[in-house]
Amino acid sequence: MQSQTTIEKLHDKVSQILQKYHSMKGENEMLRNELITLKAEKEVRDQEIEKLTEQNVMKDLEIEEIVNKIESIIG
Repeated sequence: MQSQTTIEKLHDKVSQILQKYHSMKGENEMLRNELITLKAEKEVRDQEIEKLTEQNVMKDLEIEEIVNKIESIIG
């Protein structure tokens, strides 16, 4: 009778461990997917920042050219 109780306790503990494992595995997968999504969003944002930085540099050069033309006209 005592053996059955011990086996049942062991079975319950193993079941709890398996349930926790599956729960954590699902949470881990969810976090992994979220991380992948966030990395992709960051990459898009980084590309947009780089594009805007390049545009800003080009605008600065354009402004500098305009200032030089104005200065050459004025004297």
